[in-house]
Amino acid sequence: MVQDKPGVLNKLAGMVRRRGFNISSLTVAHSEQNNYSRMTFVVEGDEATINQVINQLYKIIEVVKVSDITKENVVIRELALIKVATTPTNRPEIFQLVEVFRSNILDVSSDSVIIEVTGDENKVDSLLAILEPFGIKEVMRTGRVGLIRGISNSI
Repeated sequence: MVQDKPGVLNKLAGMVRRRGFNISSLTVAHSEQNNYSRMTFVVEGDEATINQVINQLYKIIEVVKVSDITKENVVIRELALIKVATTPTNRPEIFQLVEVFRSNILDVSSDSVIIEVTGDENKVDSLLAILEPFGIKEVMRTGRVGLIRGISNSI
């Protein structure tokens, strides 16, 4: 959780970069609290590396709270928009694949469709792999977002 001020994202990304870590996923958006944003980013490394990143984050004035949810019971999702080349011949097959993946068609044109898929990273990767032979024109992924489950016995 960070104060919603200009330049905060740049400060955090710069801190991670200067220490030689790589951010493999990053999302930022307004939170449930006014004037605060929730930032979710993935930095891969061992426990010492993660602890170092957390300690460095707390040195940034605008950082209010840092939570390492790696070992928590969490819900993690990603959203992707995928533009796939289509023809009148292959369009029904693509529509069936979208249905199997519980995804949505957002736009249809004469030569392409835009698909929305939401799920864990494996689901998004799997749909991309299946659609690859049809010709993927563009992909836009949000990166992972996650929240700790509310109770240990969530349904």
